Amino acid sequence: MSDVVAQRLSSDHYAPATIPSEVREFAGSPDTLPVGHPGKVGLLELGFERVGARTELVRRFQKSPLQIMRPLYVDPSRPDLPVVYLMSTGGGVVQADRLRLDVDCGADTAVHLTTQAATKVHHMDADFATQTVGLCVGPQAYLEYLPDALIPYPGARFYQRTTVTVDPTATVLVGEVLMAGRLARREQHQYDVLATDLEIADADGGAVAIDRIRFSPHRFSVTGPGVLGEHTLMATLFVVSPLRPAAAIADALHGAIADQVTAGVSVLPDERGAWVRILGTDSPTVQMTLRRAWDTARRLLIGVPAPLLRKT
Repeated sequence: MSDVVAQRLSSDHYAPATIPSEVREFAGSPDTLPVGHPGKVGLLELGFERVGARTELVRRFQKSPLQIMRPLYVDPSRPDLPVVYLMSTGGGVVQADRLRLDVDCGADTAVHLTTQAATKVHHMDADFATQTVGLCVGPQAYLEYLPDALIPYPGARFYQRTTVTVDPTATVLVGEVLMAGRLARREQHQYDVLATDLEIADADGGAVAIDRIRFSPHRFSVTGPGVLGEHTLMATLFVVSPLRPAAAIADALHGAIADQVTAGVSVLPDERGAWVRILGTDSPTVQMTLRRAWDTARRLLIGVPAPLLRKT
């Protein structure tokens, strides 16, 4: 085994450096496949560079259950921009899974990353699952990272850590949708713990935005005032860009909000952009509001609409 492969298969690489105490308390030894066993460590590394008139995928490493198909140039308004679907060979996230995604976008690249479908986090009776996402966005680059919803099943225990390192001249749109569970089955907040960390920083480590979420229904109510209340979906979109003033981005996002949802918009520190958080009880309405925010930001920053992407 080469040193590079050995490093990739080391727990120091595929597991988060720190895990919230709310998740760590569920650590255990499953009777099924344990942490680190083949099939339990999913790795995906993607490198993009500007080649001629368009952005090309020039580096890729994948280890099941994470994988992609070839990039697709299906955006009619931006034929230079590849759309990449992140996929899993399994039926969702299960206990003891350790997943890691690393994406490097070089100078002057433009990329859209999304998932093929919602991410389903299954019941766990021993241990937990984690996903680590690292996005590095170079000078003058443009990245959209808009995965579909995260759906925790009853008994799910999941921690996701997303770090974005962005050049001051780059533009990044990062979205997230969290559901309370399988709403059609009325399984709201029956998971054990759902924790996420999103950190956006400059290349020198200076913080642009930090967003931490800790939902532990078995310990504290997540349906009271100051948390989710009666809402069963939460969507978030961060827009980091030097292309327009932060106030203009915030005003545009505010104008995209639907009347049927509860939402708030705020500028980011140091004129780095703006963000919006959307709460609702109807999945199509929340999803459409998030799409409208994405479309609005796109039109404002790069002058083209959001494409209609086919999902399974």
